Amino acid sequence: MEILLALIYGAAVGTAAHFALRGRELRGVALAPMIGAFVSGAAWLTLTWAGTTTAEPWLWLAALVAAPVVVVPVLVVVNRIRSAHDARERQRLHIG
Repeated sequence: MEILLALIYGAAVGTAAHFALRGRELRGVALAPMIGAFVSGAAWLTLTWAGTTTAEPWLWLAALVAAPVVVVPVLVVVNRIRSAHDARERQRLHIG
């Protein structure tokens, strides 16, 4: 049941990152929250399978740290890839 907290936290971090970083118009509004929830949930699940219990702080720390550490660089990379793709398409179509 506590994994829901990790998923909600990851989605909240993703939402905050979406609105905090430049290039919002280059990516969908659901991308960052989905990545955040996935990463935080995956960290929780991995440590749970490794035998960590909810009484140990490492499980909570990993779920809290994993989302911002992964979401921000992924969004930066997505913005760069999308900007480069759009520039190539504009050049190919002889637009602006």
